[in-house]
Amino acid sequence: MTQQIFVAGEWREGRGDPMVSRFPADGSINAEFNAAGLADVEDAVAAAEAAWRAPSWRSRQPHERAEVLYRVSELIKSRLEELAAQQTRDNGKPLSEARGLVASAAGTARYFAAACETLEGELPTQRNADFMTLSRYEPLGVIAAITPWNSPIASEMQKVVPALAGGNAVVLKPAEATPLMALKLAELFEEAGLPKGLLSVLPGRGSVIGEAIARHPWVRKISFTGGTNTGRHLAHVAADKLIGTSLELGGKSPTIICEDADLEQAAKGVAYGIFSSAGQACIAGSRLFIHRRRYDEVMERLEEIAGGLRVGHPETAGVHLGPLISESHRDGVAAYVERAREEGGRIRVGGTIPTEGELAAGSYYPPTLIDGLPHDSAVCQEEIFGPVLVALPYDDEDELVGLANDNAYGLAAGIWSADYRRALRLADKLEAGTVWINTYKKFSISTPFGGYKESGLGREKGRRGIQAYMQQKSLYLGLDHEPIAWSD
Repeated sequence: MTQQIFVAGEWREGRGDPMVSRFPADGSINAEFNAAGLADVEDAVAAAEAAWRAPSWRSRQPHERAEVLYRVSELIKSRLEELAAQQTRDNGKPLSEARGLVASAAGTARYFAAACETLEGELPTQRNADFMTLSRYEPLGVIAAITPWNSPIASEMQKVVPALAGGNAVVLKPAEATPLMALKLAELFEEAGLPKGLLSVLPGRGSVIGEAIARHPWVRKISFTGGTNTGRHLAHVAADKLIGTSLELGGKSPTIICEDADLEQAAKGVAYGIFSSAGQACIAGSRLFIHRRRYDEVMERLEEIAGGLRVGHPETAGVHLGPLISESHRDGVAAYVERAREEGGRIRVGGTIPTEGELAAGSYYPPTLIDGLPHDSAVCQEEIFGPVLVALPYDDEDELVGLANDNAYGLAAGIWSADYRRALRLADKLEAGTVWINTYKKFSISTPFGGYKESGLGREKGRRGIQAYMQQKSLYLGLDHEPIAWSD
């Protein structure tokens, strides 16, 4: 199919280089089209600057803006199967996972529509004899939203919806590997009645199109989800412009199985935390710490679970792991496993690229379980972004906390224990923005999400998720009828 891009509320051919969207399961072509060009960036940002300043959106009552977002939510729900199929074609997620992401996207639109309706200012101080104060929130302006390939529809809605709810305009740059879902969302916002210019979707290379959007003088905030190196670069761009950033970056999340944990609950939870989405999740629980007294039995059960997971075509019912996003990414994951072998690691499950049947045609990699490595090894320290779990034993809590926090990242963590007092004590000591206790990879749009350390800056989701795309203005109301006496 030939795909147009969405610039300033209009569908048109991109003015950039040719792009091809491929299905990771077999390399077949989803769409061929021209990416956005630098001229498209200029058109999109100029239209966004005019649109957010126009009274048709900025001065619209919050409940009226919310109506558009409610319609988007209903449109997403009504087309769940179509959108899930598109998500699967975009990045190879199994259909069951894709359906969950689509439902989550609908919930995001619904939540922020409700939050928009109830958005309030503040009365920071009590009235005194001379004056009273109030504070209100106003839009920032044009927002650059740059999203990743691993969960496009969820990431895109978590940026676009609160920014629009706050009265802003958004220029969205989807990941180069997964442009189609963002363009489909543009269709839904257009159908829901979003005024022209408030949303543009510009597929293209991050180093060209993303860079041009981020550096544009009219862009007043950069919201980015992706790799830490790119996030660090965008933080420098934002610093040069003195604008805000929201950066949700990489992770190497520790998962802890305490001595008193329920073995079956913990083992299945750990497997879900690392192997679902084929490990292509920033919050994947990729470092596993097991109390030494439970180590052997936990590892035996994990071997059984990992060995029984079904790897296959993402459109096939019952498949646990689909393909990785591309062959080059799969080869990078495989290279980490080979490095683990060279460093003396033991590959207990997986560790070999499939070469037979339909799996040979796609970018598949099996669930892989490794142990026998020191914690300072590359596989224990660096984000692999694939279905690779490295396990280590621990003896006491102080040692555990030191190891768990001995990493550049701090996005998430998991704790499995029958004693919630112990679990909460551990959670307080972990340097992570999200800690799951006796569960993993569960999300609520009402709960803020973000990372510590090199996992990012700022928070998304929650009621303050709208305010993250707004700026606060304070007003002082003079109540004294007498002139200020300073010059007397």
